[in-house]
Amino acid sequence: MKSKNLRLLIGVLISAVFIWLALRGLHLPDVWTSLRTANYGWLIPSIAVYFLAVWARTWRWDYLLRPMKRIPLRRLFPIVVIGYMGNNVYPFRAGELLRAFVLRREEGVSMSSSLATIVVERVFDGLVMLLFVFIALPFAPLPSEGIRLVVVAGSAVFLGALLVFFVVAAVPQRFMQLTEWFADRLLPEKFRSPIKEFAARFISGLTALRSGRGLVMIFMTSVVIWLLETVKYWFVMHAFDFSVSFFALMLMNGIVNLATTLPSAPGYIGTFDGPGIAVLSLYGVDPAVATAYTLTLHAALWLPVTLLGIYYMIRAELNWSDIGRAVEAGQGEDDQKAADPAEGEVSL
Repeated sequence: MKSKNLRLLIGVLISAVFIWLALRGLHLPDVWTSLRTANYGWLIPSIAVYFLAVWARTWRWDYLLRPMKRIPLRRLFPIVVIGYMGNNVYPFRAGELLRAFVLRREEGVSMSSSLATIVVERVFDGLVMLLFVFIALPFAPLPSEGIRLVVVAGSAVFLGALLVFFVVAAVPQRFMQLTEWFADRLLPEKFRSPIKEFAARFISGLTALRSGRGLVMIFMTSVVIWLLETVKYWFVMHAFDFSVSFFALMLMNGIVNLATTLPSAPGYIGTFDGPGIAVLSLYGVDPAVATAYTLTLHAALWLPVTLLGIYYMIRAELNWSDIGRAVEAGQGEDDQKAADPAEGEVSL
């Protein structure tokens, strides 16, 4: 419990710093004026485009899960939405664990295998975000040394992670041998078997990375997902009295989503808003208008999928305590039933 409270405290402090940096010197009545005079009719197409992106995310996850089990999209979509709802209401992206937990409960796919596919998703998302930044910079240069450092650090992290996954997917037997050597020589006996089982299932979740066609499909789907989300940014922009290029919105999308990988309070409070306001302000958008736009965009991203996720959660007879169970399961709980090949798991 103390560890959980410490993580939450760190996230809240980071969010508070970002909020302070974004709002210092801001004239709040001007923000309210921008919010009051916005044309919120533009939120309707923006929400429609966002859920189209969520459907594309569902298809991408289905593609990653196919080596383990083929699941119809109509059954997988609610699980994806529940996961994103969990990310919005619980800190440290616990919705990813909730998504794997619900998939195990509903479809019998082990958490360790599905978590591997989710990590692959995040790596490809990060790479596409960096691609957006690099594509947009020649058309919408961003004179900020701090953001350049974030981009460089993010490039190293995501490219390094992808390289590791490629190696593990290409030579799974070698990776298992290394894991077994490490476990047998360096770990207490009671931890050896769980670590080996987790590694085997994790490797099975990387199967889609073994084919060139699979890599292309995952990458292109990721590009489509984030282009659709940038279109949402574009629609919401029309509700306010400013205009920047689509490339600038691509850059903003990349920066804010890289920033949300940092620990924060639930719902990415601060880590989404602060960088978004900063990017628009650097392009000459009035800070009050930039703040009103970013807060509205954040709400339009947060509220619809959260409400739909709660609906699917109730329909699946889940409750809030299941989020805690998902976190505990992701931290080491083993479910032999979910690992059984008869329940959909592919063994090495």
